[in-house]
Amino acid sequence: MQGEMEDKCGIVGIHSTDDSKNVASFVYYCLYALQHRGQESAGIATFNENKGLNYYCGMGLITDVFKDYEIQNLKGNMAIGHVRYSTTGQSRLENSQPFVTDFDDGFIAMAHNGDIVNSKELRNELIAEGYEFKSDTDSEVICYMLKKEHHDNNKNILDSIEAVSQKLVGSYALTILVNGDLYGVRGPMGIKPLAVAKKGDDYILASETVAFDVINAKYVRDVKPGEIIYFKNNEINSHMLEIAGKCKLSHCMFEYVYFARPDSTIDGINVYQTRLNIGRQLHKLYPIDADVVIPVPDSSIPAALGYSRASGIPYGEGLIKNRYVGRTFIMPTQEERELAVRLKLNPIKEAIKGKKIILIDDSIVRGTTSKKLIDLVKEAEPSEIHFLVGCPPVISPCYYGVAMATKKELIAANYKIEEIKEQLDIDTLGYITLESLVDAIGMPKENLCLGCLNEEYPTELPDGIKAETYYKP
Repeated sequence: MQGEMEDKCGIVGIHSTDDSKNVASFVYYCLYALQHRGQESAGIATFNENKGLNYYCGMGLITDVFKDYEIQNLKGNMAIGHVRYSTTGQSRLENSQPFVTDFDDGFIAMAHNGDIVNSKELRNELIAEGYEFKSDTDSEVICYMLKKEHHDNNKNILDSIEAVSQKLVGSYALTILVNGDLYGVRGPMGIKPLAVAKKGDDYILASETVAFDVINAKYVRDVKPGEIIYFKNNEINSHMLEIAGKCKLSHCMFEYVYFARPDSTIDGINVYQTRLNIGRQLHKLYPIDADVVIPVPDSSIPAALGYSRASGIPYGEGLIKNRYVGRTFIMPTQEERELAVRLKLNPIKEAIKGKKIILIDDSIVRGTTSKKLIDLVKEAEPSEIHFLVGCPPVISPCYYGVAMATKKELIAANYKIEEIKEQLDIDTLGYITLESLVDAIGMPKENLCLGCLNEEYPTELPDGIKAETYYKP
């Protein structure tokens, strides 16, 4: 359900061998394509052998951040970029990325997507050794760990990444710029996506393939879980982390259900096709007699199309989304809170009134947004509401980079499906089953992270972490 959870970030990296080329504008457009992954802050760091390091970060959408800053000022043929939604660390400028610090008589810049569940422990160890932190993100923790390994043990960057990976618990995909060299790193469980493409002689790293499409780059492949890739002699070079073969593959199922854009392909699986499959699976589970199938825009549109095609029931737009509305601040009165919902969605009464509707949404997390949505739809006076959900009940928090609620706030962790149906006061409430979701994705169940659905997490969780509140400031 849009508005109830967010992914952590989108990252980009570009490597060009042409010293006269400035690639910041390409990073900008790639980040624009990944804006759905984070809207709190954005930043770009570039490097040129003659111009050195340049970087700029700011709060807000990428268009806001760079509105009064000339992108041409970011000179360099190597660059990384980041759009952020905070899950660890508060929403403030100091936590924006890329994070930059000195490194080996030069610098290191890093952009990170994911969450390190043992970051507090690692941070305390670094503080005890004299490191001073500018932010409260786990990204800075990783950066200082690399710096420490390199300095204390005289290791090269690959060996430093190797050593740090042995200590990290959680999810990460990284783009790292070290003194003019670009590295991409994907965590050994593969929770967060990362892929590589080529445009002419330039190489591009990004969280999703849509970033390649916007600059007309050709997708090459996904970065393998546990792989470091870097670029020498105009070729992709690969180093596999020792820990890679010892970790369980755990691709995040929410990338396919909600987070990724439908025009992305992640680990060889097209997101749009997966969401069509979800709709078909929902029809198998709930073959309802109705007049129209209506999606909650935008992420549920393919699932609604899949249901419509499988059932023969017409697909219809019954809710119009205002695409110019960003986040709405917390309103002080109930009347104002309802107004905020209406800013985002408005029902088409003529498409709903008197009809038996199948309303399809991607997920229900806390349930508060669903209640407001259903109340809004009821005002259009449908004769029946059958609410189908493309994700199984979310019964436990995510600890790997998804801003979600605590267990006591998760509606499915505290109420049975029939009780939720009664709270919503609708004719049908149907969730896709875990088995049907796995079939829709088309990936072996053992290769997916399903912890928020079945509490079977791919890593050990540090003591006390389950008691922590919301992974969102």
